[in-house]
Amino acid sequence: MSLSSQNKINPNFSMSSMTDIVFLLLIFFMLTSTLVTTNALKIELPTSSAEALKQQTLSISITDDLRYFVNNEAVEPLLLESKIKDYFNAIDDPTLVLRAAKTIPIEYAVDVIDLAYRNNYKIVLATQNN
Repeated sequence: MSLSSQNKINPNFSMSSMTDIVFLLLIFFMLTSTLVTTNALKIELPTSSAEALKQQTLSISITDDLRYFVNNEAVEPLLLESKIKDYFNAIDDPTLVLRAAKTIPIEYAVDVIDLAYRNNYKIVLATQNN
């Protein structure tokens, strides 16, 4: 009389459970990564009696009719780079603030951004609060 074991071990490995876990992790990370917005934190900063750090900035404005202004002074587009270089001549860490009208073609704003990158200036795009 030969008795056979009822509990035979199956030597095959099923990948279906592993793929289920991988897809669940993928969905989890895709959903949680879209919920993270580090730049949108609304925090109330503490106050200080120390003076604010004075940073050398220069405001460049582009109006709807494509006129350029440097610190509210009208400048021809061809003279813009030389005017900025004259202003930032002896400043270590210059910053440009670009105030472009929202109706202008993007190429005019990109020209100013390109000018800033060519001369190693920091550039900030000014926006209006809601």
